[in-house]
Amino acid sequence: MSFPLVAPMFPAGREPLPPGMSEEDRSQLLEAKKYQGWMAMGMESCAAKTVIAGVGGLGIGAFFSLMSSSFAYEDPLLRQSTQAGLNNTQKAREIFKEMGRGMWKSGKGFGKVGALFAGIECVIEGYRAKNDMVNPIAAGFVAGGVLARNSGPKAALGGGLAFAAFSAAIDLFLRREPSDDD
Repeated sequence: MSFPLVAPMFPAGREPLPPGMSEEDRSQLLEAKKYQGWMAMGMESCAAKTVIAGVGGLGIGAFFSLMSSSFAYEDPLLRQSTQAGLNNTQKAREIFKEMGRGMWKSGKGFGKVGALFAGIECVIEGYRAKNDMVNPIAAGFVAGGVLARNSGPKAALGGGLAFAAFSAAIDLFLRREPSDDD
């Protein structure tokens, strides 16, 4: 018996199937729903966000270094003096080794910054139980201070303020309302 203006209630696992699915498909649907729940739970964890940001930063840093290393060998006079006495295979090997070292160094730096910021922001968001502009600004301030800690307290304060301002600008850009022209 159905009552008007009352939502229908079904026992767990016996909900109506989407159109086009048969009763034999129910077990596959429930298993896919279970894995989807696990993935959502994993993506909401601070550890997963930190690892994803660190790996993404490593990749982006390596890519930036790869792109910028193409400008490092522009000077033919410098190239001749540093690679004198090497054949073409040895020169190429040295160039690729140097590019790899630069990619690793830059990637580690970007990965460290990304993981640090994402981890701190996630912890702050979990503690405050809010998703607003305060989280990235506070995380930027703490991350900037941590990154500049070895240069003294003034540098740590300046690094924190600069990273907080940068985080605020990026977050304001990402949270802006889309224009109606689209």
